[in-house]
Amino acid sequence: MELHEKLQELRKSRGLTQEELAEVLYVSRTAVSKWESGRGYPSIDSLKAIASYFSVTIDELLSGEQLLSIAEQENRANIRSVCYLLFGIVDVCTFLLIVLPLYPNMADAHIYSVNLLQYTEAMMWKKFVYWILFLVLIALGLVKILLVKKQVKNNQKKVTDISMLLGIFTVLFLALAREVYAIVIAFLLLVIKGILLLKSVSGGEKNSPLNVSLK
Repeated sequence: MELHEKLQELRKSRGLTQEELAEVLYVSRTAVSKWESGRGYPSIDSLKAIASYFSVTIDELLSGEQLLSIAEQENRANIRSVCYLLFGIVDVCTFLLIVLPLYPNMADAHIYSVNLLQYTEAMMWKKFVYWILFLVLIALGLVKILLVKKQVKNNQKKVTDISMLLGIFTVLFLALAREVYAIVIAFLLLVIKGILLLKSVSGGEKNSPLNVSLK
């Protein structure tokens, strides 16, 4: 008997609806529905809660191979979440391009390095583009962090893609503007995001006997 059949049997033996079981396990009714239809597997924590509530062992619910596969999938999901969280933090670190003295300013026949707030040598339109690029990247970072914290997966890829494209455009624009020091910081942030993105993607592409979602 498969897990979804065992779960249905256990739930019905207690005379519970899917919604009532969901309340007991502190999950959504949709999650219970997925489990019972075989379209998803509970997380390790949910499995423990199910086993405890119905007074059964986890081994009675799943085989050792299935349990190991769930643990591996959960571990990869956790790695992806950490990578996405760090990705957002890196975007927020774009504020360094605003506060660090990275821009050349002429004063008394001498060139001084100043931050973006004090930068007066650049044309207004160029400074305006800088501000837009940097502030949007910071905003995307905050959105990314919020999505990870709220465990909202639907828009994470879209935000990530926009952030990467905007990061590339920022590096190219700074290169065309010949902002040498700013390019170094922007390029470094872009490389870190690229590494985190590759890490998150490689973690998600590993094959698993259970090609289902965990919740």
